[in-house]
Amino acid sequence: MDLKEKLLSSFLVFENQTEIDSYVSDVRNDAIKAFEEKGFPTKRDEAWKYTSLNKLLKEDYSVFPKQENALEYREVKKYLIHEIDTYKIVFIDGKYSSHLSETTHDGMDVCLMSAALNKPKYRLVIENYFNKAATDDSLTSLNTAFSKEGAYINIPKGKIVEKPIQIIHFSTGNESATMLQPRNLIVVDENSHVQIIERHQSLTSNPVLTNSVTEIFAKKRAIVDYYKIQNDTIDASLIDNTFIKQKQESIVSVHTFSFGGKLTRNNLNFYQEGERIDSTLKGVTIIGNKQHVDHNTLVHHIEPNCESHQDYKGIFNDNATGVFNGKVVVEKEAQKTNAFQANNNILISDKATINTKPQLEIFADDVKCSHGCTIGQLDESALFYMRSRGIPEKEAKALLMYAFSNNVLSSVKIPEIKRRITKIIANQLGVDIGFDL
Repeated sequence: MDLKEKLLSSFLVFENQTEIDSYVSDVRNDAIKAFEEKGFPTKRDEAWKYTSLNKLLKEDYSVFPKQENALEYREVKKYLIHEIDTYKIVFIDGKYSSHLSETTHDGMDVCLMSAALNKPKYRLVIENYFNKAATDDSLTSLNTAFSKEGAYINIPKGKIVEKPIQIIHFSTGNESATMLQPRNLIVVDENSHVQIIERHQSLTSNPVLTNSVTEIFAKKRAIVDYYKIQNDTIDASLIDNTFIKQKQESIVSVHTFSFGGKLTRNNLNFYQEGERIDSTLKGVTIIGNKQHVDHNTLVHHIEPNCESHQDYKGIFNDNATGVFNGKVVVEKEAQKTNAFQANNNILISDKATINTKPQLEIFADDVKCSHGCTIGQLDESALFYMRSRGIPEKEAKALLMYAFSNNVLSSVKIPEIKRRITKIIANQLGVDIGFDL
């Protein structure tokens, strides 16, 4: 039995064992039919031309972990942003960990998706927002079909959340191979502000495949700062699907830091549904060995007088492969749009590969749009200058690569995350630099 057949048969058991609202049940059934029809994406699909899932799909994944594995705080502290006070929604092998979490219903909801899907008081929010931003592509549909657990965050009007929210998924290796499908729903109402940090972390050498979906709704003048830290083990793979709908004058930024994992695919989709919207997509990727990171982005400008800024930096060593497929669509009505897109890459090894495809589809005539990509190596003249000033070659290269990534890091608004990412980058480059960017 291949993985697709296993998932289809498992869905029947899952649906019968889960007590769920009829609306959600209908959504799930439609989703599994969509997955059954489309199957897993292949390289014949244009969006997956440079990323193959074939090796991952050969594993015999456990769809439902059979037992819970408790973790102590000391075992996972280093994976948390523990230097500051935060709300925390922590999952272990797909199941909620109450003793590692800190949730709240005090003036807002920072809690579990399973509660929102099952309790009548959340029904209106679920019917208005659940699966309303996500597309019906095969992997998103698969997640929707098995949607049960994840983070549910609902911030009411005029609320400035005083501390960041961490969403963390741990996998422990209870099974020989595990497939996880977390689902997050985040609704930020008018004039509210929230900062969110997301991480998927394997604690085992057993294969883990995570197919995650996050839907974010930013209402009028809402501000959302979202940070994805991807620094997993070489046996873990992540397919991360994020869909963001913005209303008038909202500001949403997503920073994606990809350093670890066997295969990482980031599908990041912004839909601007109002005027004077600002969308920011930034990322830093530093990988080696045979790692593979694929950034697939979309910004859809629907209304006039909006902006979007995309800036992705990649550093690739050994036999690593990077992919950037970024699209900006500007509709005819979206006049006065200002859209910027850049993808810059450094290949440290002759065997490393980068496939980059920035795209603009513009149907309006009064816009400022630019896109571009660069692929190259470190500046030899700059390297020579630094070495002539007594800086060893290894440290000189690291400094140049720090500078290369700095304009992405400079826009990070949580100092503790900036320091954490700086240390990870130094570790990736094999140096110890005594300052923060």
